[in-house]
Amino acid sequence: MAQPKGTVVLAYSGGLDTSCILVWLKEQGYDVVAYLANIGQKEDFEAARKKALALGAKKVYIEDISKEFVQEFIWPAVQANALYEDRYLLGTALARPCIARKLVEIAQREGAQYVAHGATG
Repeated sequence: MAQPKGTVVLAYSGGLDTSCILVWLKEQGYDVVAYLANIGQKEDFEAARKKALALGAKKVYIEDISKEFVQEFIWPAVQANALYEDRYLLGTALARPCIARKLVEIAQREGAQYVAHGATG
């Protein structure tokens, strides 16, 4: 195990990628705080919490940001007719800055030095 390097808040979904990143960060010597964003998706948040803790997260935050996601991201995009190739709303892309904003807030609250994500690519 590496020397302690500080605390990182990880945008965590409970899937394979973010679970592997959580374990890797622990192996590198970081304390990991997992953050799950509820933007309105159907998700077993309690199962994801248990998994993160079992993998070594020192704490797990699950934040319901669905209201601000709709009000501050989705609704302005609808008003602007922000469509990808004139076909569909950029829902996933719009969620990223909303999630990142809360990720940074949690990092500040926790006194974490780093933020991370485990998204493929």
